[in-house]
Amino acid sequence: LQVFDDVGKDVTPRPLFRSDPNNVVPRQGKLLAPSTYFGARGSGFLSSFSMHQTSGVNASLGSFSRSRLLTSYNFSDVQVRQEETKEELTKEDLDRRVDIYLTETETIWILDMPSVVVSVESEDAERVLERNRIYIDICKNRPGNDRFVEKMMQTVNGAAKNKEVQCDKIIMEDKGMMVTSWDLYDSFNGSEIEPTSKAEGSRATTGKRSKSHTTKELKQTMSVFSDRGSTTSIMIPESGVLARNHEEEECHSEAILTSENFQQDLFFMERILMENIFQPKLAAYRQFPVLIDPDVTSDTSGTVAAVKAKQEEHDKEKKDKEEQKEAFIVPSTLSDLNKIPEEIVPPRLEWLWSYICDLTNGHSVSSMAWSKVNPDLLAVGYGAFDFKEQKKGLACCWSLKNPMWPERIFQCEHAVTALDFSMASPNLLAVGMRNGSVAIYNVRSCNDAALLDSSESASKHTGPVWQLRWVEEDRDATEDGKKERLICISADGRITEWFIQKRLDCMDLMKIKRTGSEKKKLPGEKERKSEGLISQQASGMCFDFHPKDTNFYLAGTEEGHIHQCSCSCNEQFLETYRGHKGPVYKVAWNPFSTDMFLSCSADWSIILWHRDSESPILTFSSTTACVHDIMWSPKSAFIFAAANESRVEIWDLSVSTLNPVISHFAGPRAKFTSVLFATNTDCLLVGDSQGEVSVFELQNLAAPNSNKV
Repeated sequence: LQVFDDVGKDVTPRPLFRSDPNNVVPRQGKLLAPSTYFGARGSGFLSSFSMHQTSGVNASLGSFSRSRLLTSYNFSDVQVRQEETKEELTKEDLDRRVDIYLTETETIWILDMPSVVVSVESEDAERVLERNRIYIDICKNRPGNDRFVEKMMQTVNGAAKNKEVQCDKIIMEDKGMMVTSWDLYDSFNGSEIEPTSKAEGSRATTGKRSKSHTTKELKQTMSVFSDRGSTTSIMIPESGVLARNHEEEECHSEAILTSENFQQDLFFMERILMENIFQPKLAAYRQFPVLIDPDVTSDTSGTVAAVKAKQEEHDKEKKDKEEQKEAFIVPSTLSDLNKIPEEIVPPRLEWLWSYICDLTNGHSVSSMAWSKVNPDLLAVGYGAFDFKEQKKGLACCWSLKNPMWPERIFQCEHAVTALDFSMASPNLLAVGMRNGSVAIYNVRSCNDAALLDSSESASKHTGPVWQLRWVEEDRDATEDGKKERLICISADGRITEWFIQKRLDCMDLMKIKRTGSEKKKLPGEKERKSEGLISQQASGMCFDFHPKDTNFYLAGTEEGHIHQCSCSCNEQFLETYRGHKGPVYKVAWNPFSTDMFLSCSADWSIILWHRDSESPILTFSSTTACVHDIMWSPKSAFIFAAANESRVEIWDLSVSTLNPVISHFAGPRAKFTSVLFATNTDCLLVGDSQGEVSVFELQNLAAPNSNKV
């Protein structure tokens, strides 16, 4: 209760006594409470005061009653002052234990929908309702009734049975989406521009008899020529302006993305990133020490430690090799010395990286060639050896600066079977194809079209070009006097020289004729009739020019014969070497002992020949698989590499002539097709049938003691 004066000011008296809230108020037994009880309440003092001063007051109105007879009393004159006292808490009060009791309130039902199992309109509705009523009565009478006794009982559950059900395969898909900040900006603005433009269009008004004109391009609304004055109002929706700005930004962005400067910047940036990623591998390839970043993070500390340990091991092995070379100790005599066998580390191939991308995946590597002036540039030809699965060919130029993507990609209509770089013109790449055509490409140009093509030549090959090579015509002349000629060998039995002019024209150096096999006649055996020949010419498979005298060369045929030929005589062979039982896939002169050469064949064998002997000197056969490619090491006269279908082998004739020193097996679905030594490092490149060119580091090979076999 509050009391206000005439002005409206609160003049409610304050109680002089403040009751303790902890005291329990006794329950009021009668309607009229005693005066002590009224004194404990806020307005009880005034009510008791009014009862003592005035007679005839109705006491039944309680403590909040006021007599209507006291109209002359002004409560604003009564001033009660009460001092607020704060009870100070002692240390004992603070340490006293206070009990707080939490009690649960009654359950409040917000919604109760009893379940209905039987419809009210059904025939059994009355019987069900009667049973429900009986059940409710039983539940009410159950507490305290002696007729009900609790008893436990075990029930028998039905036996569970597992049953398998076949359903359709559940196909799961992963979908991703990238949303950029400018997409969000355009979408957010587009939703706000439409209602804004509509509101502005509704507010745009003009004078009397105004005319409106809408253009088709900008969709503008114009009103002109009113009676009260000439007024022109133009409204251009913001959506049109923003759309035009968006188109201009897209055109500008597209111009930046297609500009040559931007493409060049991306090209160099990609190279920088690849060199950072492959830095330890490239250092091992170039035989440089691996530099460790002092600010390397903890995530890469394990990788750096492994690279460091590998580098220390590599340095130790290199030091051991130098000591062996100084003491003229060959690996075969190491067992005679008093050394621990654990110190002798066997030779092995350490994988560094692989040249492969989505374009080359699934294509077979047919040939590889290094650039004559840039040792970091590798050309790889991709084709198919299977006649049933013929695909389009590829000729790719890979660089060490970016092992993940080729620098140049030349698409060919037919499978690429051979390729080689020119020495006089390093930018020219000659490519031989399965249909017999020869093409010349310019690797300096980004255009993938061929400069010259022999497909229109009247004297082109009619069979696959199995090998081609740029050959220097005169090695003893000065640098200006050196000339190059392009030599090819084909399955049509022709060895041709191509002339690069306005078009490609060729001249036959040799037509390989078939030679009868020399078989001794057994005693009592009848004379054999000569078999009918389908063609008088034998298919040429490979060739190799002499490293010192380019007038002489070797040619391998499908018959298994190797012919020594001369450029001065194109009518007959100088010598014929018979030793293989299948097609000869590769012949290679030894770069140090120029009278020795190797040959590999489909008869699973590799043969070492001498120029002056028609009989083989050594025959190597370690597996029952075709040997597709061989190559001498550019640093040793004793080491050569061979690639067969199942594995790649490294042979060291100074160690063993029976078994290879290194054997590396191919994957379950891949077959090795070609090998190539690096020109300036101890590395080997191996191509397979899946389009992958693997780069391996040759480790722990003995240093050559002599350059003569």
